[in-house]
Amino acid sequence: MKNIELAKRIKEHRLRKGFSQDELAEKAQINLRTVQRIENGETEPRGDTLQRLASALGLTPDELIDWAEQEDQGYLVLLNLSALSFLVFPLLGSILPLALWVLKKDKIKNLNEAGKKLLNFQFSWSLLPFLFYGSFILTKILHLPFPRFSFLNLGGAEMLLVFSIPLLYGINIVYIMVNAFRSYKGKKVFYQPAIPFMR
Repeated sequence: MKNIELAKRIKEHRLRKGFSQDELAEKAQINLRTVQRIENGETEPRGDTLQRLASALGLTPDELIDWAEQEDQGYLVLLNLSALSFLVFPLLGSILPLALWVLKKDKIKNLNEAGKKLLNFQFSWSLLPFLFYGSFILTKILHLPFPRFSFLNLGGAEMLLVFSIPLLYGINIVYIMVNAFRSYKGKKVFYQPAIPFMR
């Protein structure tokens, strides 16, 4: 693990607790200069020092070490592919990636950003079928006129459902597969258009 990654996480956690470096040193019962050197990435805390810092921050040493972001292309690929669960049930395409994102968003490099993009896309695209179904139901209830397509014996509302839902599913699958491949190659994901629910 790189010193700088652990240093950054220790500093982040110290700031979240509202401690100054001096206060952290006092709570951990270590030298202020040691805290400064650790946060500057000049040294990595080990043994007793790690235990004292973790305790002062309200963590176990393992939790403190786990805070450092690691590269894990496999998990990024899994996050993207988990969105395919919408094929089983539409909302699963958002729920499963959300669970995977929450579980490791601070621990894996680029996961936070990739997860937000994927979730914004899935939330946005989950709304579209409901809008189509809602439009279909509304046209039936209000008896709105739609042109009929005699060769298929379908009205405009039925055509909307017959062709748009499979098209949306197909586009979603293509986006997921392309971005899973991009994650595997270490590239940034691209999920557009999407409503920015999560920033």
